[in-house]
Amino acid sequence: MSLSTWSFPTKIVFGAGALVTLAEHVKAIGASRALVVCDAGVAKVGIAQKVKAVLEAGGIPAAIFDGVDPNPVEKNVFDGVDAYKAHGANVIVSVGGGSPLDAGKLIALKTTHERPLVDYDDATGGDKYIGANVPPMITIPTTAGTGSEVGRSGVVTLAANGRKTVIFSPHLLAKVALLDPELTVSMPARITAATGFDALTHCLEAFCAIGDHPMADGIALFGLELCAKHLATAVANGNDLDARGAMMKAAMMGAVAFQKGLGACHSLAHPLSSEKGMHHGLANALCLPAVVEYNEAVIHAKLDRVRAILDPSAKSAADAVRALRRKVGLPDGLRAEGVTEADIPKLADKAIEDACHTSNPKKTTRDDLAKLYAASL
Repeated sequence: MSLSTWSFPTKIVFGAGALVTLAEHVKAIGASRALVVCDAGVAKVGIAQKVKAVLEAGGIPAAIFDGVDPNPVEKNVFDGVDAYKAHGANVIVSVGGGSPLDAGKLIALKTTHERPLVDYDDATGGDKYIGANVPPMITIPTTAGTGSEVGRSGVVTLAANGRKTVIFSPHLLAKVALLDPELTVSMPARITAATGFDALTHCLEAFCAIGDHPMADGIALFGLELCAKHLATAVANGNDLDARGAMMKAAMMGAVAFQKGLGACHSLAHPLSSEKGMHHGLANALCLPAVVEYNEAVIHAKLDRVRAILDPSAKSAADAVRALRRKVGLPDGLRAEGVTEADIPKLADKAIEDACHTSNPKKTTRDDLAKLYAASL
């Protein structure tokens, strides 16, 4: 029997008003000056300033860095490192959706690690270069999708390879994640739907991924239940804190679960962001049914369990996914977002380089991925 290793160690504080505890957590980890990492959207709606005010009221001098793109690029990381050093910070507080949460991890990495970012690519074993000397991080999500607040990876589009690249290490885990549903009520319905489908995809792909991780499987299944029960409500009524909170839990659980692995849907989705500028959660939503159908023959029992959770009346798991996607107002395919047959060869070239498909339950070639794009149009 082979050996498996299981862990999910981040401290998580959940509930309406959790933000007000931020300064005490900064002090508890021995830090005293904070860089707040966010994007322009989080800054525009005032959340970054609110976080800064909470820190300073608690005696923690804070500066805001809001230069993170919707799909982070290397320059965002280097600019963030400059801001960290200019402020004399010793903790990073990342606030927002997956982009600033991911960027915050990589800013922390590059404050102490000198290699080019491409050297840390998880697909080439770059985690071996990541040591424990990374400054502490606290994460505060304002969306309910990526689960990056409890994840151990950052995703960035690199100049060296032109693709969304996963940089992965347990040393990139946040010390504390504050999940405050009040911070998600300003999310528009479409973003709520897209980020919610990201959480759903994480749970579904983690459950279906190859490998043995019973805790991840259990967490993934309950995350799916939360998505099935609460996503449509969160989209329809953004002020419903119970639904918002449930989707934050689902997102967090999806990221904990996908330490087991993901699948072909994520390999398809990453190039759609780097090449076409598509929101990651939307890309997952548009590609997921085709991938589920592709995997059906090899994991029918698992996918039947997914079907029963999402929609017991559906004929298949893929149909259940499509029905929920339609219910929350997302389009039926990639063509609606401007992707055409002409885009597929380049997208497939990028997708096969993405490591996520290596844990897909059915092996995938470059041609398989191209066919999955075509089926998702």
